[in-house]
Amino acid sequence: MAFLNLHHLRYFRVAAQELSLTRAAARLNLSVPALSVQLRQLEQSLGHALFERSRGGWTLTEAGRLALEYAETITRAGDELVDVLTHRPRADRQFLRAGAVATLSRNFLLEFIRPALHRAGVGVVLRSGGLRELLVLLHAHQVDLVLSNQPARRDAETPWHSHRLAELPVSLVGAPAWRRPRRRFPEDFASVPLILPSEESNTRGGFDLLLAAAGIRPRIIAEVDDMATLRLLAREGEGLALVPPVVVRDEIEAGTLVETHRLPQLRETFYAITPSRRFPNPLVAELVERMRPDSLPKPAVKPAR
Repeated sequence: MAFLNLHHLRYFRVAAQELSLTRAAARLNLSVPALSVQLRQLEQSLGHALFERSRGGWTLTEAGRLALEYAETITRAGDELVDVLTHRPRADRQFLRAGAVATLSRNFLLEFIRPALHRAGVGVVLRSGGLRELLVLLHAHQVDLVLSNQPARRDAETPWHSHRLAELPVSLVGAPAWRRPRRRFPEDFASVPLILPSEESNTRGGFDLLLAAAGIRPRIIAEVDDMATLRLLAREGEGLALVPPVVVRDEIEAGTLVETHRLPQLRETFYAITPSRRFPNPLVAELVERMRPDSLPKPAVKPAR
């Protein structure tokens, strides 16, 4: 089994940069024979020659070029590890790695990460997917937090913290033609085509219960687990979509979509899910603290009559 010695990798990285055994040995404060032995041991461990040696100088082999890419990545990761564990800020750049469930409003996501986007020296990495998939990434330290419209189940193995950020109303929205004639909800909805979030959405269950209690079997023309897609389908004008108005804030302000029915019985709740970590990303606490329920911009809409 190959064994990767990090000292060997460091020596190789310098030798690959210099392409000269003499210059590399001088940088590393080693003798030329000692450095040569170290590089040979690395090649034997990997099972490939990393340099082509000739009188004209050294060049990297194909395996050597690949090994150099990994050596650079490992070195950067090692430097970042030392910075995090010693609480030293990165001298070059800080990153916020966030996961967002596909059913989350992209307007809400933007509002949450906006301070990080406009801060010098901060990079933002976003991942999208299902809640279960994103929690796996959170557990593996590949994201710093997960934004979701439902809390995470907490247990001894995964002590997640679900920070409640906001609770927003839910409405039925559609093209302006759907404003007339006025329909009563839920009595007049047996034949109304509906565009609904998937059954995994926390608002979908409540909506289904409202219709079932009224004896209404809905006409569902689309079920979508992605808010961006639901937003596009609503704009097509074929039916009414169940969304928090913040999801289609721009369309409502532009008049391309209207709010036909606000459903006070339903609320969409937004959470930031974080793990219990000894060395958390300091940006996360700052953004969570900032995102209070009364800080979210509200869409400029008039109640439907």
